[in-house]
Amino acid sequence: MTYSGSGDVTAALQAVDVVVPIGDTPPNTSTSGCEAADFAGFTPGNVALMQRGTCPFGVKAANAQAAGATAAIIFNEGQPATPTQPDDRTVTLQGTLGEPGVAIPVVGTSYAVGAELTEQTRAGAVTVHVSTATISETRTTRNVIGDYKGGGDKTQTIVVGSHLDSVTEGPGINDNGSGTATDLETAIQVAKLGLKPKRALRFAFWGAEEVGLLGSQHYVDTLGDAVGDIYANLNFDMLASPNYVRFVYDGDNSSFPVGPNVAAGPAGSGQIEKLFTDYFAGQGLATDPTAFDGRSDYGPFIGVGIPAGGLFSGAEGKKTAAQAATYGGVADQPYDACYHQACDTITNLNTKAINELGDGVVHAAWTLAKSKSGLFEDQSLRARKAKAKALNGRTLAGDQAMR
Repeated sequence: MTYSGSGDVTAALQAVDVVVPIGDTPPNTSTSGCEAADFAGFTPGNVALMQRGTCPFGVKAANAQAAGATAAIIFNEGQPATPTQPDDRTVTLQGTLGEPGVAIPVVGTSYAVGAELTEQTRAGAVTVHVSTATISETRTTRNVIGDYKGGGDKTQTIVVGSHLDSVTEGPGINDNGSGTATDLETAIQVAKLGLKPKRALRFAFWGAEEVGLLGSQHYVDTLGDAVGDIYANLNFDMLASPNYVRFVYDGDNSSFPVGPNVAAGPAGSGQIEKLFTDYFAGQGLATDPTAFDGRSDYGPFIGVGIPAGGLFSGAEGKKTAAQAATYGGVADQPYDACYHQACDTITNLNTKAINELGDGVVHAAWTLAKSKSGLFEDQSLRARKAKAKALNGRTLAGDQAMR
């Protein structure tokens, strides 16, 4: 896992409050390793076997280290993807500990491997060998942000974003060179044509997305009162997956209801979704919804109530037979077989996908920037806050009059 310590350990394996078999257990309910009390009776020097769920991986790893574990194995929870549970929790776990600080080796694995190891510990003593060679340190990265100088209301700024970084394992040409290239070309053409928007346009290229949305979170956290000036966020993370689908974020939660792994779309997000789906429908092109699952840089924006939306061509999930019939490609194969791998090179691009989705990027960004009516009638974040403040003032005045 990202921020794992280095080491080469051969020791007894000890399961810590795991739930196997998963059965009908609801998703995200395992508390394995989340509390120091989980390690009561843990033998120092052993390797801790824990299960995904409830608390961050970094908390589990830190608790294991404090209990004297020489390494930690965290396996996936066991819940497969469903229409309302888009996150497949059976596949090999690729996690982050969030920040440096854990010195022991920490690795992730699939539910199947974790379940097998758990059953072996129940049957008797099990010895495992865990070896990692990592670098875990604090480094500085940057967001690259450009404001269009062609005018537009700065109190209704539209942030068009994509992330600059890739994972350590690969060059990240699809993830997310495809999104950054599209956003950069959009910015270049808006400036070249001298377009005059009603709302200000800001193009943001986020740093450190792959290690926890750090760049976009920092940006939102440091906006202060200016958070009310952000009218909407458009996010484009992977637009050229080889086995692609035209995914549109489900801004109104009509396909993916709010739940443990699905966030609510703030007011206006449904209108952004419709902006995309109407455009593609007008081109005779199908779309599929995808959930606000918190895996990309829209997350910090919707977290403070800013409307968001965007496009996505698919990552490690597998294309369904219905999607293959609609979009072509190969059913039961990943949308991008090179996702987070060394083969995510310039040859890992579907130019048909990036042309189609790129046109959608331009259409949505410029339509939203130029629209007279906007997303909704005077319902920007700033307007909603002002309305709430005014309403509160009237309520207080009425209360005083009654007294």
